[in-house]
Amino acid sequence: MTNPQLSADNKTAIDTAFEMQKGYALKLRKSTCAQRLEALARFEKAFKASYDKIYASAAADFGKPEAEVDMAEIMIVLSELSHIRKKLKKWMKPVSVSASMTMLGTSSKIVTEPKGTSLVISPWNYPFNLTFGPMMSAIAAGCTVIIKPSEMTPNMSKVIAEIVEEAFRPEEVSLFEGDASVSSYLTSLPFDHIFFTGSPAVGKHVMAAAAKNLTSVTLELGGKSPVIVDKSADLKKTARSVSWGKFTNNGQTCIAPDYLFVHESIKDALLVELKSCMARQYGEGSDAKANGDYCQVVNQNHHGRISGLLSDALAGGAQVISGGQVDDAERFIAPTLIEGMASDSRIMDEEIFGPVLPIMTFSELDEVIDFINSKPKPLALYFFGREKAAINKVLEETSAGDTCINQTVMHFVHPNLPFGGVNNSGIGKSGGEWGFKAFSHERSVLQDKWSSGHMMHPPYTPKVKKMIKTITGLVSR
Repeated sequence: MTNPQLSADNKTAIDTAFEMQKGYALKLRKSTCAQRLEALARFEKAFKASYDKIYASAAADFGKPEAEVDMAEIMIVLSELSHIRKKLKKWMKPVSVSASMTMLGTSSKIVTEPKGTSLVISPWNYPFNLTFGPMMSAIAAGCTVIIKPSEMTPNMSKVIAEIVEEAFRPEEVSLFEGDASVSSYLTSLPFDHIFFTGSPAVGKHVMAAAAKNLTSVTLELGGKSPVIVDKSADLKKTARSVSWGKFTNNGQTCIAPDYLFVHESIKDALLVELKSCMARQYGEGSDAKANGDYCQVVNQNHHGRISGLLSDALAGGAQVISGGQVDDAERFIAPTLIEGMASDSRIMDEEIFGPVLPIMTFSELDEVIDFINSKPKPLALYFFGREKAAINKVLEETSAGDTCINQTVMHFVHPNLPFGGVNNSGIGKSGGEWGFKAFSHERSVLQDKWSSGHMMHPPYTPKVKKMIKTITGLVSR
């Protein structure tokens, strides 16, 4: 059913693009590696020509510093593009598989074919990176793409639209801006694959809509990603990594540390190092407001949500260790550490997605593992420590989308690692070869040459029955 809030003009434009892409997707089934790379080369040219507009739009929407745009947006897009260029030919090659005993006389292979029409719904926190990453994977796989960027970062979405229009014909890649009504209508269409990045709550709606058309999905969601700092950790390195991973982009990162458990014997020492790193990276308290390396909360709604979580925690007995300053008018929340949260406080239940880090202590690792396992599976889990037994215990007894040991966040940019969540934090993997596979169907192809399978067909004479039992015995060994 058409969403009543969607304008007739928008609906017509979307329907036209979708039908156009359905037809073009059939032609792309025969596309070569060179043709797909040519499309990506057009994108690269338009993307590189837009740097000034990218910087300006990120500053307008977020107050985001140029260096952070370079590192978290531009560098990641170019790195992924380079990786695809080097590896695509290999990814596209059919893979031959050996015949089993019962398949003697046949040859088999696995071929990757494009899923077809794809929809990419991207978020507001890293708009260029999280729009163009899946888009490039879809093009590499031979798919058409319709993009729905976030309306919460209008300046960045406008630049994304300009890049897409410059680089692609509408039958290749089209883009539609707008509010939730546009997303709702798009997800109602029978795409061959939907790639969604956002919250678990919205991800459930996307998956429900996709189920009506039996459309496959990749869901990159979020959750409360824990940090464990064991007593053997290098505290300077830990503090440096946690401070950067938590407070870059003002904490608005799906894999940012959400809460931290530290061994009680090193808590005070860790806090000294954390405060020092925070001050060096962003300034102390309200000083971060004037720090050009610290960006804003995206909008007033999210600012109110984060400050509300902080206020609720403090009302329930939590104490500020560092930071805590809030300026509603400037959408500012200082890099903040808190402790003593009540177990039923909202900040320990909801994903924070902002610059507030709750700190808790533990004496035995089992306490932390039990706590983590009592929550939905996180998108990331971070462990700091040098004892191999402790590392293995955490890996074996918890579940998370991905994990870093003695580091935060950096696994996202590793081209040879799959990225993604598990259950509540996501479905499917992306990045590099896994992104290519997300938009591809692996098709089994068997060709008969001189197999003797027909000898086991009916009628089931005593001879045939004996042969079946003999072969059953052989394959079970």
